[in-house]
Amino acid sequence: MIEKKDIALERCVLIGIITKDQDEEKSKEYLDELEFLTFTAGGYAIKRFTQKMDMPNPKTFIGTGKMEEVRQFIEDNDIGTAIFDDELSAAQERNISKILNVKVLDRTNLILDIFAQRAQTSYARTQVELAQCEYLLPRLRGMWTHLERQKGGIGMRGPGETEIETDRRIVRDKISLLKERIKTIDKQMAVQRGNRGKMVRVALVGYTNVGKSTLMNVISKSEVFAENKLFATLDTTVRKVVIQNLPFLLSDTVGFIRKLPTQLVDSFKSTLDEVREADLLLHVVDISHPNFEEHIASVEKILGEIKSGDKPTIMVFNKIDAYQPESIDKDDLETERTERHYTLEEWKKTWMNKVGDNALFISALNKQNLEDFKKRVYDEVREIHITRFPYNHFLYPDYNYENLGEEE
Repeated sequence: MIEKKDIALERCVLIGIITKDQDEEKSKEYLDELEFLTFTAGGYAIKRFTQKMDMPNPKTFIGTGKMEEVRQFIEDNDIGTAIFDDELSAAQERNISKILNVKVLDRTNLILDIFAQRAQTSYARTQVELAQCEYLLPRLRGMWTHLERQKGGIGMRGPGETEIETDRRIVRDKISLLKERIKTIDKQMAVQRGNRGKMVRVALVGYTNVGKSTLMNVISKSEVFAENKLFATLDTTVRKVVIQNLPFLLSDTVGFIRKLPTQLVDSFKSTLDEVREADLLLHVVDISHPNFEEHIASVEKILGEIKSGDKPTIMVFNKIDAYQPESIDKDDLETERTERHYTLEEWKKTWMNKVGDNALFISALNKQNLEDFKKRVYDEVREIHITRFPYNHFLYPDYNYENLGEEE
């Protein structure tokens, strides 16, 4: 099997816009993330283009002048792919492809491509294929560029249109088939979840690439795939973990991201069921990321959408070993001190004031503060367990619970 490092990275340009809802700083941050997505997918961002505008151009997303600038750069620098930071409509994608004459992707398409690369199990592959088909369906017409030369009447009643309709029917049938397949697997997974008995369920949630899989490996002593790329984990992994004499089930779930395609939220419904059915959430945060609070807000938004926002949650601020506050020169009297200049201790006080002892600061990689983490999780799981099994607790306070439930 060829390793990605042996494959030449695709040369790409990234394109985003600055609007009243997305200022220059926010646009830069989104493009930083888009560049990381591009690298994860096997591309290399040669240059970024941004344009200030009130709203995206309905025909070409960016203005004609900026589009010509992009086209000229692509032509002069042997660029093979143009990637846009927002989802393009079918018409925009078609128009842009004609002008640039290279492969045109948007953020959704890029994420779907990464998911397709990362899907290991047949279930994950089915979920990704469904999301891809739902993304593809309204864009089929753009793939029949040879039809542009036909100047038929209303509806273009030529044989080519029949080909489009045939393709649409094939894709619709494929979507129906995939949905049925997912329903079948969903039932099987629901049975599996039911067979785990009444053990307390804990789910790791968080933004992508915050260290959930690394933390799971450390706690459960298992080997869950983890690397410094986005969406390293697609398939939910469930492990039985025992802290002191108390067992519980720990699941590692797919990472969230801003502007997560709705097709993926829908098709990964069963993966998110692990979150819905959890008794306790461990919200893992990469505190070394300069915009981690926005990541928290994005995750909480998706948790709200899947009706899991009110579950008991412990905030686990990971990667404290990598945290570096921005420094201010002592002679600099103009720069205002903001949250970006907070020390780790200041962040601890800030979040302790917000959520009390439900905020933990650790490094899963270096195993810093892991004993405090395990104790806090133990206390929370034990509280849930006592509520569920009051008979065992009061009659047998020293009861060894380790054989309760089944290991998946």
